[in-house]
Amino acid sequence: MGRWICCLCSRVADPLMLLLVLALSCSPFTAATTSPSVPHVKPSYSFGRTFLGLDKCNACIGTSICKKFFKEEIRFDTWLSSHLKLPPSYLLSYSGNYTDDAKSWRLVDITRLTSKYQHDRADKRICTSLLKTKTCSLERALRRTQRFQKWLRAKRLTPDLVQGLSSPMLRCPSQRLLDRIVRRYAEVPDAGSIYMDHLTDRDKLRLLYTLAVNSHPILLQIFPDVEGWPFPRYLGSCGRLVVSASTQPLRDFYSAAPEVAADLALQLLTVLRSMGTNDLNYFFYFTHVDAGTFGVFSNGHLFIRDASTLGIIDKEEAGSQLIDGQQEHKDIFSCLTVDCQSAFVSCDSIREKHSLVMVCQELLPKLLKGKFLQPVQEKIDSFLQHCASGLTDDQGVNEAIAKLAEILKPLRSCDSRFAYRYPDCKYSDKY
Repeated sequence: MGRWICCLCSRVADPLMLLLVLALSCSPFTAATTSPSVPHVKPSYSFGRTFLGLDKCNACIGTSICKKFFKEEIRFDTWLSSHLKLPPSYLLSYSGNYTDDAKSWRLVDITRLTSKYQHDRADKRICTSLLKTKTCSLERALRRTQRFQKWLRAKRLTPDLVQGLSSPMLRCPSQRLLDRIVRRYAEVPDAGSIYMDHLTDRDKLRLLYTLAVNSHPILLQIFPDVEGWPFPRYLGSCGRLVVSASTQPLRDFYSAAPEVAADLALQLLTVLRSMGTNDLNYFFYFTHVDAGTFGVFSNGHLFIRDASTLGIIDKEEAGSQLIDGQQEHKDIFSCLTVDCQSAFVSCDSIREKHSLVMVCQELLPKLLKGKFLQPVQEKIDSFLQHCASGLTDDQGVNEAIAKLAEILKPLRSCDSRFAYRYPDCKYSDKY
């Protein structure tokens, strides 16, 4: 049939008709097949700018990991199939998978700075308070503020530029800490200087917005896990989503075996001790703890999963940072996630054992309750009670924690469930 049509083509007088017939029919396979197939298009997630929060930039965290999302090298949940739809946008966090070679995948946590409801409410507050409209360009509105205009003129990030922000990390800001933020800010390619010359106007707005809403991603950047800090690794951000190494929340271990509970409790005490005493002379304290504050890696190692409630006091510059008049300097950036009338905690009111007492009140009883035989369980409960009630007695808290650690250490086991210290625990008294 194909050859017959081709022969017929030679007799067609009209040149245009000849071209049409040739184009449609001169292949010897035309009658038996359809037109040649186009290359197979791989189905993919329909990543919208709204879902990622890119439509809100530069009132966002950054864009350093956006390519990974669009290249499908980050996929949500445990789904390794790319045709599945995105999860609901109202969730605060998501479980995901991350790859660098499309062959091996590792778990990651994908989180928002705050809930979508809070984000939407803050966006509306920006428009109504600054431009007197219900919707607006967030970037245009925030650029007009007096605070951001000061940021644009500044060569260095100084305490007055962050004064009044609600982040616990910035309630007692030292110049040394602020220099560290600028020098290690990972959303720009050429970080390393304490001066902000390498930051564009866009970069400055993103950094200010992140510090104002939730300092968690900044803490992960300036105190990285590779240097021994107890935080998950920061992998990047896209819009208003942060990607970091995955941890399982501590709440999932409340029903764990006694030896696992003892191990996690000891790790928790060790982390808190390191946050109070470290080589850089920064004192870290929690303003709030709950079952999602801490997390556990697959190797059994415990880390701080949510650093949003961590405050920092610089022991080396303590005399210059105890400023109690911050309420007088509040603006729209102070009110993006909290009530503008909220009072700040004075820096000099934070005690050394502040975080230990909170953990003894909120977390350790749930982790260790009813796990052991008597009289061991009775002793554990007694020491936890002493610790939890030690609001005015630092020495009593220290003694209770030391005795609790003595009891818990021999209750741990040494096997592959605790890969972070196995098999070293078989040969060293350290473990």
